[in-house]
Amino acid sequence: MKSSDTIELFKKYVIPNYGRYPVNLVHGEGSFIWDSEGSRYLDFFPGWGCNLLGHCPPKVVQAIQDQVATLIHVPNTWHMDIQGRWAKELSDRSFGGQAFFCNSGAEANEAAIKLARLHTPKERYKIITFEGGFHGRTFGALTATAQPKHHEGLGPMMAGFNYAPYADLAAVADLVDDETCAILVEPVQGEGGIRIPPEGFLEGLRKLANDNELLLIFDEVQAGCGRTGNWFAYQEFGVTPDVMTLAKAVCSGIAGGAMLTTPEIAPSLRPGMHATTFGGNPIASAAGIATLQTMEEEDLLDAAKQLGDFFRSRFEQLQQECDIIQEVRVLGTMVGVELTVDGASVVAQCLDKKLLVNCTQGNVVRLLPAMNLSLEQAEEGFVILESVLKAVAAE
Repeated sequence: MKSSDTIELFKKYVIPNYGRYPVNLVHGEGSFIWDSEGSRYLDFFPGWGCNLLGHCPPKVVQAIQDQVATLIHVPNTWHMDIQGRWAKELSDRSFGGQAFFCNSGAEANEAAIKLARLHTPKERYKIITFEGGFHGRTFGALTATAQPKHHEGLGPMMAGFNYAPYADLAAVADLVDDETCAILVEPVQGEGGIRIPPEGFLEGLRKLANDNELLLIFDEVQAGCGRTGNWFAYQEFGVTPDVMTLAKAVCSGIAGGAMLTTPEIAPSLRPGMHATTFGGNPIASAAGIATLQTMEEEDLLDAAKQLGDFFRSRFEQLQQECDIIQEVRVLGTMVGVELTVDGASVVAQCLDKKLLVNCTQGNVVRLLPAMNLSLEQAEEGFVILESVLKAVAAE
C-alpha cells in the first residue's frame, strides 16, 4: 500500500494516541529501513531502542522461524526448556539471579514493584524514584515515573511513591523512612535525555539501600542488554542491584521483558501473586537466546564501545563549532545531544534527508543506534546530522 493509503486506513480504524510520521515502513535490514515508496532511511533510532541488532538480524530471524514451526505458545503452568535456557543465559551474564519473564518494560517494572512490597514487612510500601526517570505506562510504572506531564488527567495516582531530584543523594536520604521498601532508578536515564550518573551516585544509593534494608532496583529497560558496551549497565559502574528489569533490546524487537533478582529475594514473588499469559513464551525465548548469542559471537560489546567513542569525539568537536549544542552525553550506543533550542525541527529535517533520529525532553537529540552499525554508516549519518544542526544554528 502507498503511504497515503495506509494513513487513511489509520485515520479510520486506529485510535490516534500516537503522533505518527507520514511514512509507511515496510522492510528493514540492518541499520536501513524502506518505506512503501521505495525510499531508504538510515536508522539511528531503530525500534525505539528495541532493535539493538538492527532490523531483522539473521540469527534471530532464523531462531524465530525455527521456533514457530515447533511450539508457539503454552501456559506458564508448564515447563519449557527454551525458557529455562533463556533464564540461564541472562543469569550467567549478570549477577547469577533468577528470572520472571513478561512482555515489556512496564510489565517488568510492575513485577519489581510488587516484589519490593512482598519482600518487606507490610508496613513498608514506599518506593523512591527520580525526576526525569521513565518506567512505563501501566499505572504502577506510570506513578513511578516522576514526570508530571505523563500524569496529566489520570489522577489520583497510585499511593506510595516519593520523588527525588536525580543525582541528589541527600534528598534520597531525607525521603527514606520506616515505610520505605525500595529505591528504583535507571542507571542511565533514557527518556530523561541520556543522563549519565555522576561518580558516586549509584554507589551512594547502594549504601543507602544496605544501611536501611531496602531493595535497590535498576531499570535497565533502555540501558541494558549490551547497549552501554557491557552486558548490563550496572557493570559499567560496578554497582550490583538487588533487582534488575529488562525489555526493549532483550529480544531484538520481539515483545519480551524480564525481571531478574537474587535467589534469596526471588521466593517473595510467590505463586498466585503475579503472572502473565505470554511472558517467556517460546518465540520470545528463542529470540532472547539468539540475541545474546549474536552479540557474543560478533563481538558487539566492543563494537558498541567503539561507536560510543566515535559519536563522543565527533559531537564534542561539533560542539566547538555549533553554539546550540549545550552538552554531549554518550555511553556506548546511548547518545544524547542537549540543545539550547527545541529539537523537533532537527528530527524533521533529518527525516527529510532520510535519517531517523529522536528528540526527548524537548531539546535533547537522542540516538540509540544498532551496536552493529558500521563506522562508515555512522559517519554517513553524522554528516547529515551535522549539516542539520548547523542549519538550525544559523536560523
